[in-house]
Amino acid sequence: MKSTPHIFIRASRRGLTLIEIMVVIALLGVLGTVIAVNLTDALDDNSADAARLQMKQIGSGLQMYALKNKGKYPSTSDGLDGARRFFAGNKIPKDPWGNEFKYFSPGTHSDAKYELVCMGSDGKDGGEEHAADIKSWELE
Repeated sequence: MKSTPHIFIRASRRGLTLIEIMVVIALLGVLGTVIAVNLTDALDDNSADAARLQMKQIGSGLQMYALKNKGKYPSTSDGLDGARRFFAGNKIPKDPWGNEFKYFSPGTHSDAKYELVCMGSDGKDGGEEHAADIKSWELE
């Protein structure tokens, strides 16, 4: 009777070893981390761009206010609430992170009649990278 050794080899190799499973899990973890970091950065970039766009839209509403009020803008104490009726839905826009924009009039950092500041993703003064403040006088 002839024996076939390859039958025994196949029978002993039915599943994955613990080391192979751990390697696959580790690779999936690394891949998931890389994807999550890149996705978070992309979302933060989009939120900062949305804040800049909102600031420009607020600027348009403030210019309409000034046209109706002999070139004057709402005072700092009146804030954006003074120009509420010139914003979409009569609502004062909030930044993409749900915080209020800071409004100053007259401006102190530029020749502009007003200044807007978005506090960034952390909602605090200052910050770096995605948490950095976005300032109207620095917009193009």
